[in-house]
Amino acid sequence: MTHIAILGFGVVGSGVAEFITANQKESAYVGGDGINIKYILDLRDFPSSPFKNKIVHNFDVILNDPEVSTVIEVMGGSHPAYDFAKASILAGKNVITSNKEVVANFGDELLKLAKENGVCYRFEASVGGGIPALSPIISCVRQNKILEIRGILNGTTNYILTEMFTYGASFEAALCDAQDKGYAERNPAADIEGTDATRKIAILTAIVSGKLLPVDKIYTEGITKIRDNDVKAAAKLGATVKLVARGIVSGDEPLAMVAPFIVMNTKFLSAVSGVYNAIEVIAEPLGDVMFYGQGAGGGTTASAVVGDLVQVMSTGTNYTAPVFEKSEPKVAFESFCSRHYLSFAPEDFEKIESKLGSYSIITKNKEIAIITHEMSEAELTSLVSGIELKSHIRVLD
Repeated sequence: MTHIAILGFGVVGSGVAEFITANQKESAYVGGDGINIKYILDLRDFPSSPFKNKIVHNFDVILNDPEVSTVIEVMGGSHPAYDFAKASILAGKNVITSNKEVVANFGDELLKLAKENGVCYRFEASVGGGIPALSPIISCVRQNKILEIRGILNGTTNYILTEMFTYGASFEAALCDAQDKGYAERNPAADIEGTDATRKIAILTAIVSGKLLPVDKIYTEGITKIRDNDVKAAAKLGATVKLVARGIVSGDEPLAMVAPFIVMNTKFLSAVSGVYNAIEVIAEPLGDVMFYGQGAGGGTTASAVVGDLVQVMSTGTNYTAPVFEKSEPKVAFESFCSRHYLSFAPEDFEKIESKLGSYSIITKNKEIAIITHEMSEAELTSLVSGIELKSHIRVLD
């Protein structure tokens, strides 16, 4: 019997406990052993829960129990989640987490400690919810030369943008609808400002490049500036607007970013709608591979957590992420090249038209919207210096 402890009994923690209870036979078949939830750590009591007798309030009870071989950390936030994970690894316990904040900030350290202590540190559920992506990328794709990993990594923003495109809703109305349906928090800043997706692309980029970029050094732009006019312009192009996280590997150095992109309908990512997520890997000689599915929710995330658990049970420490190292960005964001969607007042267009080179006009009335030729961020900054942009969205070709 494999004895485990769950740290945190919120949506994900309770989902993990229910999943294990409901799928004992299936988990034992894959993992080769039964699973016993010995402890659940939380500050609260749950007198009406079927797991009420497993609740403890002191982490040391778990840490000092030699029967507990694996700790599942689903608390959220950096502290005390990081501290508990580190202590568990040093005590010789495997750690499985869905906590993207801890992995993005401390994953390099915890992976190294796990290797030194002969245990696993696994985090499949930290990116893409229930989508099995990290393990296949590590075991089946990573031997290729990875050129880029990119995706739609936040279901809240994708739902909002889908509502804007499908039903013509304003950003504000779509956000309220997402909140009413439980897809967005009452304080949605981490989603709509791009922070959630930035943590995830930091993890994905580290997996494919071996270098963990500091989250605060990754260019991040959310969806709060997307306007109705931008939606209509994208539709004219046969495209949609998506919040896309990208990790581009140039030589041995990665460049990561999160920003809205106009995505042509010929691209895989354009068809990802609602609260679904997708992760696309572009590699040589493999080509393009996509992982798609539900990116959030207690049940779907629990599936990924328990998937990590049964892998640990069946393969031990032989199946874990390669150790990566924290690294300052060495590729400047200003060098990133793309085409750009720009809109501005007619009088501002007249100021820069002679400097534009090749471009195509999408709309021309009270404001002008164009698509530029491919240029770097530095070139764009120079081009639009001195004028007021009404909108700027990069184009994913």
